[in-house]
Amino acid sequence: MTAERRPPRARRIAAATAVAVGIAIPAEGLRTVAYRDPVGIPTICFGSTRGVQMGDRATVEQCHQLLTAEMREAVEAVDRCRPGLPTGVLAAFGDAAYNVGEHIACDSRRSTAARLLDAGELEQACRQLPRWNRARVVGVLVELPGLTKRRAENMRVCLDGVREAS
Repeated sequence: MTAERRPPRARRIAAATAVAVGIAIPAEGLRTVAYRDPVGIPTICFGSTRGVQMGDRATVEQCHQLLTAEMREAVEAVDRCRPGLPTGVLAAFGDAAYNVGEHIACDSRRSTAARLLDAGELEQACRQLPRWNRARVVGVLVELPGLTKRRAENMRVCLDGVREAS
């Protein structure tokens, strides 16, 4: 899709957020009582970790609102550092940023995917997403099956976004 045919920023952000939320919900699952994720971080709802303390509780509605707000922040962060990405690419990297941090898309020193996005090599950047399927568990970097599945979905959405944009 040419630049003049791309939707305005606000619509792209909203659309990418909706797609990213659709990735996160089945990947994260819903827990209305705080728990420790596989890395040991207190987590609630659909993977929210910000300010969570063990014993915290939330309603299902609060969890949906929290996910939407935090996902929008992640999508906007990616859009600030990599403006103008096609919606599917923005959604995939927005979800990945929500899950592991915006450095996946924004920090060219730490992330090959970020370097490729910066260079405009979108398809190759999408193909980097499956590499982000590990986490430190008890100090050891291990592949997590849930992350492997989520990153495969991120890559699929990302590549669809590249195809739709061309």
